[in-house]
Amino acid sequence: MAKVLVVDDDLELCSAVRNFLSLQGHTVETAATGEDAMQLLKNFQYDVIVLDWGLPGIEGDELCKLYRARGGLTPVMFLTGKNNVSFLETGFNAGADDYMVKPFDIRELSARIRGLLRRSNTRYIAQLQVDDVILIPDQKIVKSQGQEVKLRAKECALLEFLLRHPNQVFSAQNLLDAVWTSDSSGTTNSVRTWMGTLRQQLAKLGKEDLVKTVLGSGYTIEISQENSE
Repeated sequence: MAKVLVVDDDLELCSAVRNFLSLQGHTVETAATGEDAMQLLKNFQYDVIVLDWGLPGIEGDELCKLYRARGGLTPVMFLTGKNNVSFLETGFNAGADDYMVKPFDIRELSARIRGLLRRSNTRYIAQLQVDDVILIPDQKIVKSQGQEVKLRAKECALLEFLLRHPNQVFSAQNLLDAVWTSDSSGTTNSVRTWMGTLRQQLAKLGKEDLVKTVLGSGYTIEISQENSE
């Protein structure tokens, strides 16, 4: 699914959102201040940013403006208790893509994240396919020629990321930044270990060579121009 950054100084809300979105298959990172969020955004990649307006230090609208000014393209959704047109206009002018007014239903938040993914360059896709290999991220299932294998969360996340970025080579560090959270104990060795288990799972389908190693550079899934059209 997606890597989501949730920025809110309400730790209970952050925990609830993180737990719910994690159950939906997302990788979720949290930050309690604008400064912490900006540091994460400088060093890691995210697919969606869920951003509280009233943050200590750098407020949400200012953080969004700073992020956009340095070229950040990730979709941003504001969480705010402010429900009048002038504040909403300020948020959109700062670079927001969507907003929700607190209190909110967490199921609607999840649905809106899917909507942002559909509209963005990292859009949500119900299934990904190359040749006769089909990945269904929601179910963590990979299929080929009538057979299917259930993947573990990290295996699925790695395969999904590579399928979303075909013909690009990613180092172990690139994959660590894209798939793991910054507060995890993951290392580049962890990436290599999980890549090994992913290949073992693909081998059950006779597709152990789907993920290729580029010596000295990293990993890739190659898709011909004909198949990518």
